Amino acid sequence: MNQSQNHDESSLNKLDPNWRNDALDLGLDYGMQTIAVRAGQHRTDEGEHSEPIFTTSSYVYRSAADAAAHFDGTKTGNVYSRHTNPSVRTFERRLAALENGERAVATASGMGAILTMCLAYLKAGDHLLAANQLFGSSIGLFNNYMAKFGVEVSYVDCFDNEAWANAVQPNTKVIYCESPSNPLAQICDIGYLSQLCKANDILLVVDNCFATPALQRPLDLGADVVIHSATKYLDGQGRVLGGALVGSDELMQEAFTVVRSGGISMSPFNAWVFTKGLETLKLRMQAHCQNANQVAEFLVNHPNVSTVHFSGLSDHSAHELATRQHHMKNGYGAIMGFEVKASDSRDTKEAAWHVIDSTQMVSITNNLGDAKTTITHPATTTHFRLTAEARAEAGVKDGLIRLSVGLEDVEDIIKDLARGLDSL
Repeated sequence: MNQSQNHDESSLNKLDPNWRNDALDLGLDYGMQTIAVRAGQHRTDEGEHSEPIFTTSSYVYRSAADAAAHFDGTKTGNVYSRHTNPSVRTFERRLAALENGERAVATASGMGAILTMCLAYLKAGDHLLAANQLFGSSIGLFNNYMAKFGVEVSYVDCFDNEAWANAVQPNTKVIYCESPSNPLAQICDIGYLSQLCKANDILLVVDNCFATPALQRPLDLGADVVIHSATKYLDGQGRVLGGALVGSDELMQEAFTVVRSGGISMSPFNAWVFTKGLETLKLRMQAHCQNANQVAEFLVNHPNVSTVHFSGLSDHSAHELATRQHHMKNGYGAIMGFEVKASDSRDTKEAAWHVIDSTQMVSITNNLGDAKTTITHPATTTHFRLTAEARAEAGVKDGLIRLSVGLEDVEDIIKDLARGLDSL
């Protein structure tokens, strides 16, 4: 497809002026919750109120000439659902509006979004500078595959601004971080990293999966691209897989080209689920954060817990930074790591497993961002493929437990955690 076709496919994210609620995408003065409920929908001639699901792989043209016009870019419209689908487009519009970005590109999973980022913005001979504190699969992708194709990769502590600056090389093209990070919920200074990147002509890519736009908008803080595993909070109920990138039209066109050519596409059904999930995102995140703040206070005061990694605690090293970067009052996310103490009969790994196995309500699973509280042992699940040295650099100790605080009654969450902690 030629450049004009790329341009016209980008224009599919623009608005249909025939429907008044589409004006929300024009940047008018609407609040986040209104945008979450209303933005992005393109109504058909049927005038449906709820967004439909376009479960079609292809589209019918009026004539051979009409088909040719769609393919050569002289006419705007859907071509093939690998890269143009109205249900996916609605989700992309709505997420872009929530992140205050010009455009979003949806992918089949969160890792698909990260792979898309790599393929769009890196090539052989480039340098990717990333935080030590990342999801284990992200590190695996960078080390095992991007390095294989000639991309140099190095890591620094996410909270060490001097280390970031010292690690920049002439060939550094992307700085990548999670903020908050997995599994320790550590915070990067996005404003500082933005200045560093702009001074060195580097793209700043921030994984906003844990905070979501309900708590933090990295683009407003100077990031160039935002990454999401939509599987987590954007859905919020652990139903489907998906990912997304958000940024400028120019950068997203590069990402879109990768998705179109590589087939890293989101399904229409999944896009519909995410679109409906966005409607309640802010409300859910408020409740998640309220519960998490109380659970963190319980954990930090428990005698069998040595450390709680959660920026909502007033004595946390990144509390002030998180307060400044997160725009929701008392909104520090709902992911935390906590380290348990060894006992006379158990080492720290055995103690962590005991706490996990003693729960009766909390779900033992590696997923997070669910309405249900989930718990896992990162060293033997999400980060088990890393070497012991890499886990140590990421702060993933044997006694570390990752908790994703859900929407149950907070007293029940605390009671469930206490079963194992009290019996160590």
